[in-house]
Amino acid sequence: MDVFRIQGGARLVGEVHITGAKNSSLKLMAVALLAPGKTTIRAVPNILDVTIMAELLRRLGCSVSYSAETETVEIDVPATIEHRADYDLVRRMRASIAVLGPLVARTGAADVALPGGDAIGSRGLDMHTAGLERMGATVANEHGYLVVHAPDGGLVGTHVYLDFPSVGATETLLMAAVTANGVTVIDNAAREPEIVDICNMLLAMGAQIDGIGTSLLTITGVSSLRAVEHTTVADRIVAGTWAVAAVITGGDITVRNANSEHLSIALEKLVTAGAEVEITNDGFRVQMNKRPTAIDVVTLPYPGFPTDLQPQFIALNSIAEGSAMVTENLFEARFRFVQELTRLGAEVRTDGHHALIRGRSQLSGAPVEATDIRAGAGLVLAGLVADGETTVHAIDHIDRGYVDFEKQLSKLGANIIRETSPQLS
Repeated sequence: MDVFRIQGGARLVGEVHITGAKNSSLKLMAVALLAPGKTTIRAVPNILDVTIMAELLRRLGCSVSYSAETETVEIDVPATIEHRADYDLVRRMRASIAVLGPLVARTGAADVALPGGDAIGSRGLDMHTAGLERMGATVANEHGYLVVHAPDGGLVGTHVYLDFPSVGATETLLMAAVTANGVTVIDNAAREPEIVDICNMLLAMGAQIDGIGTSLLTITGVSSLRAVEHTTVADRIVAGTWAVAAVITGGDITVRNANSEHLSIALEKLVTAGAEVEITNDGFRVQMNKRPTAIDVVTLPYPGFPTDLQPQFIALNSIAEGSAMVTENLFEARFRFVQELTRLGAEVRTDGHHALIRGRSQLSGAPVEATDIRAGAGLVLAGLVADGETTVHAIDHIDRGYVDFEKQLSKLGANIIRETSPQLS
């Protein structure tokens, strides 16, 4: 099993280029199911999750090819597709649930295995299924599969109010609604840039959607959609990770091909921590020349502070001057990685959905294990500033969200290598 070995103490300096968002590209691949023909999606990161989603689409009957060199995926969707998403793939990646809406819309049925993925919380599917039921579908949980059938004549437009602005539920209902009969209103919809990206691709395919970027989406169903070419929105979480990397190492990193507006709160927090942030034409530059000041963080749905940057900011606070409170409002199990961070000497105490971090001037290297994608990134960042050697195990999690993470870190000056090692016991 691969691990990262990190020698702490390096200051990161240089440029990084951001590719398309993982949290968008996987869903765009699912969107392709809605239209027969060849769909081309650009700026698709070369990560494990893309490989898994490609195989899932193949088993549904599609022809899928991916070029790592051009970061382009081509999906040839037949006139008739299968409707069963197998357990062995879905269990490996929660984003597989994104095929639920398109399958019901295209075939009138879907058998989708209950998803797995990161161990960060329960993330139930109640809002997905309740919305589909309001559109006339029948939903059952049978033998580990979510079994959904549309009524005769197809799904019917309706008004759906989401109790919480769930990204996944918004995606499922949006993709189901674009070819439903009549008008569907999704109230309290998620507003993330990745949702906007999906909407923009659907518009190009011929969908009718009003209120894009707001919490009220109005979708007028159309009879059919067409295959298109689309470029994925830049990955704001990867961009934010590099911004934190600059601050935690006292470095100077220019982030290219990033939308700073998608990270406005996170970048403001880094300024509060003492960083200099310069907005550029194609991204931003983050410079730090002193020990950061501890900063409070409260995660909220977009445009609030993103939960996917919470572990990185806890790592930052662990070496900051002073104490800070981090409040996690989205995923109840996201503090699991704190146990690993304390192995590096961090002082973190958790109470429910709050974490109190007392900054230390120095962490100390130790073996740690990633529990999810962003926790893994946070542990790597902590290892960069720890004394001695840190080994990060279970880095397959990191590979699911970051392209050539260790290679990019090395180019910036980090002392990090990937090697095969026995799994941490």
